[in-house]
Amino acid sequence: MAALSAMRDTPSGTIRITAHDHAIRAVLWPALQALLPDYPDIKVEIVIDYGLTDIVAERFDAGVRLGEMVAKDMIAVRIGPDMRSAVVGAPSYFAHRPRPKTPRDLTAHACINLRLPTHGGLYAWEFEKGGREIRVRVDGQLVFNGTAPMLDAALAGFGLAYVPKDTVRAYLADGSLVRVLADWCPLYPGYHLHYPSRRQPTAALAVLVNALRYRG
Repeated sequence: MAALSAMRDTPSGTIRITAHDHAIRAVLWPALQALLPDYPDIKVEIVIDYGLTDIVAERFDAGVRLGEMVAKDMIAVRIGPDMRSAVVGAPSYFAHRPRPKTPRDLTAHACINLRLPTHGGLYAWEFEKGGREIRVRVDGQLVFNGTAPMLDAALAGFGLAYVPKDTVRAYLADGSLVRVLADWCPLYPGYHLHYPSRRQPTAALAVLVNALRYRG
C-alpha cells in the first residue's frame, strides 16, 4: 500500500504547452533541463505557436505569453523578467545606408517582417519615447513567422530586424550586428505561464510551475 501511495503521489504524465520559439529557448528549455532528470515520469510536449491559441479548446495544459496578453480568466505565473526588443542590422547593411534616427526613418529601410496570425498579418513595430507611442508598418523582401530566421537574415545583411534584445547580445558584443533606435525601444512585461483558473493543475504541472516561477 505504501508503494502504491508513493506512485500515486509521484508527479507523472504529459504536459502540453504552447509557446513561441524565443520563450522556449529563453525560459522553458533551461528550466526543463534542470527539472526533467529528477522527474522521469513527466513528459513534456511543446508546440511552437505565435498565435494567441485557446489552450482550453486546443487541449493544452498551459501556454506562455507576454504578461499583457494573458486572458483575464487565466491563472498567470510570471516566469521571466521584463523584456526589451532591439532593432539591429549588420555592418554590411549599414555600409551604404544611413542609420535611422527615429522610427519613422524605418520606412526608407529594408526591414525583415514577422507574421503574427493573431495580429491580422504583419507585426507593426512598436516604439515609445517620452510617453509618445509609435507603431510603424515596415517593408522589405523577407517575411518570417519566427525569431531565429529573422536573426539569420539580419546577420546576412538582408535588412533590419526587431527581435528580443537577449537574442542579439553576443552579436552586438562581437560587432556582427549594430543596434539602432535603442532609446525608442520600450520595456514590456516578461513571459508568464498561464493555465485555466477553473481547472485544478496536475501534480506534474504544479512541479513545472514551481520550477519556472520567476524569483528575481
